[in-house]
Amino acid sequence: MPMTPITPCIWLNGTADEAVDFWLSVFKDAKRLDASTYSESAPGETGSTLVINFELLGTPFMVLNAGPEYPLSPAVSFVIPCKDQADVDYYWERLLEGGVPSQCGWLTDRYGVSWQVIPERLGQLLADPDPGRADRAMQAMLTMVKIDVAAMEAAADAG
Repeated sequence: MPMTPITPCIWLNGTADEAVDFWLSVFKDAKRLDASTYSESAPGETGSTLVINFELLGTPFMVLNAGPEYPLSPAVSFVIPCKDQADVDYYWERLLEGGVPSQCGWLTDRYGVSWQVIPERLGQLLADPDPGRADRAMQAMLTMVKIDVAAMEAAADAG
């Protein structure tokens, strides 16, 4: 039997259609796969969206349009792997529209979903074999809201 990937399910309070449309507009190669609606016997409004399955950067997601019982928190976030600063800038600006920035590359979008906008270079700098370089990069990152690769590299090299 072929294995299917684990699919994160995001519980939203009546904004599933709007949120998915937004995310599909942000992520390149995103796809809306299918959707289902509430039936007459279900607890939601008959005919309104119940579930939407979609894909972002090759990862399957599901949104459940359920209600206010379970609010989202940054305890679960989705990491966006960015190849360079241009990718970081793109995803940061788009997802931040109506959202709230945090620190160290984290933000919460207008639907309450937490994202980490992380360049590949961040992991490389933090794993540098020279502990001093890695520490200086970490100290620089801890002062940032949006990750600035050039500033991290400069900090790492400042030793």
